[in-house]
Amino acid sequence: MTNIEIAWIFNEIADLLELAGENFYKVLAYRKASRSLQRINAEVADLQREGRLSDVPGIGKNLRSKIEEILKTGKCTYLEELRRNVPQGMRYMLAIPGLGPSSIRLIYQKLSVETLEELEKAAKKKKIRELPGMGPKTETNILEGIKMLKSIQDCVPLGVALPLAELMVSQLTSIQGVKRAEICGEIRRGKEMVADIDLLVAATSPRDVIDIFLSHPRFKESWVSGAFQATAISLLGVKVNLKVVSPEEFAAAWFYYSSSGRHIDKLNEIAANQKYKIISKGFKSEKEKENGIIMPESEEEAYGFLGLPYIPPELREGSGEIEAAIANSIPKLITAENIRGDLHIHTNWSDGLNTIEEMAEAALKRGYEYIAITDHSRSLSVADGLSVEKLIKQFEVIKELNKKMSGFRILSGIEVDIRTDGTLDYPDEVLAMADIVVASVHSGFKQDSATINLRVQRALENPYVRILGHPSGRILGRRDPYALDLEQILETASRKGTWLEINSSPDRLDLSSYWARKAKEKGVVIAINTDAHDVSRLDDIRFGIITGRRGWLESENVINTWPLDKLLTELGGMF
Repeated sequence: MTNIEIAWIFNEIADLLELAGENFYKVLAYRKASRSLQRINAEVADLQREGRLSDVPGIGKNLRSKIEEILKTGKCTYLEELRRNVPQGMRYMLAIPGLGPSSIRLIYQKLSVETLEELEKAAKKKKIRELPGMGPKTETNILEGIKMLKSIQDCVPLGVALPLAELMVSQLTSIQGVKRAEICGEIRRGKEMVADIDLLVAATSPRDVIDIFLSHPRFKESWVSGAFQATAISLLGVKVNLKVVSPEEFAAAWFYYSSSGRHIDKLNEIAANQKYKIISKGFKSEKEKENGIIMPESEEEAYGFLGLPYIPPELREGSGEIEAAIANSIPKLITAENIRGDLHIHTNWSDGLNTIEEMAEAALKRGYEYIAITDHSRSLSVADGLSVEKLIKQFEVIKELNKKMSGFRILSGIEVDIRTDGTLDYPDEVLAMADIVVASVHSGFKQDSATINLRVQRALENPYVRILGHPSGRILGRRDPYALDLEQILETASRKGTWLEINSSPDRLDLSSYWARKAKEKGVVIAINTDAHDVSRLDDIRFGIITGRRGWLESENVINTWPLDKLLTELGGMF
């Protein structure tokens, strides 16, 4: 048993204790011990032999005895007892994004819900919103999470796959003998829907790494699929593939396994001219009387060997990036450091969880210069849309808050509903009072193409609409886009100077990278926003940035990379 395996056991114990409603400090003790075991350099087995287990932070007498049992027998009777006492269905509920042990326990205690099926029924009957600290948003998230779990067959959204991949990488890195661990495959390229989680490890003892990987507590099935690779199915239903290579082979393998087949095929056309073939270990010589393999020490060196500049992973899809590299015209892709603000944020004035001040403080901590508060408009009653009177009051509150701030601006805005006939949810004289207006479709998703096109076109013609929010309306894996002609929409946006949104919410990523690239080609400016409904969701901006990078976007193509003074000038001057 290695440090990471024992850490996994302690973390599972903490989850089960929290599900069972045990003492908070007891739960905390196991979580702290789990973190400590993942951070220490020495192996627990060595410390135990030397009588130094107490040197590990957070390991007292009780936990020390459990570690000794695990090292001696390979199992923990306390964990097995907890597994028997906590309904299995409650453990599977942990797979629902955003639903933690304390919420699951509350639902179990108040509604006697033990399975995913019972949880879904309770949410559909609107029973969840009646529980303390929960509401319609929690209910919606539960239903969407269950639907996502049911739909996981071939692909999962990037927003589900990436966090799990990052967790796995951080855990694999802590295994003794592992020199490096990285994400590769479709996740590294930022594909919006991912078939597998692909992980690459450089290690001196591949068999040991594979054995530890197969014992992960969040896997429901696993198997060895070769001398240097293994595959597992997580509790979420996502397939995880692990490849282990030597440290010398790592750079070539990371380059190879992070690229699409089409990308490698096109590169091989170039390599063939030099009588080489690209394989996972590097460049194999096909010259007469020469059998060697050249192993690059970095991805940059791999591209340099072919006479090309570095191509970022997000572009490696065989869709023009090789030609751009040959012409030395690979774009300087947008990065998180370029983002200066977020122009689509909700607060507790409508269906958000945090106050305006809390959202502003969180944005300031991110280094932003501005945010736009864009709560829902009045017709979206399910989201507590703002009446005209309440909206005007919010504008006044924002004005007062701005008087207290220096070097940061809260823009007063609204996410106004585009009604089924294309009119907007507020009259123009109200929209004129806002610093920024995001117009979005929230109903009538099944209108035919002609009808919904006229509807959105009409909204875009309104002089106060600055941003078209989540333009296609898709929900990844759960709802197809509207029957909208986005080519037409881009033409109108280009003519009117309207910005189109990449909504960074992991279940949207809307616009898609394909349409973001089309927008760039037509000169349409993009706003990469989060649509955040609480402070934690501001972190979702990274998914929008990934989508923008896949769409070949540079900083100059994205409005919220502009400094505050330039943005205010564009919006009509200092307010």
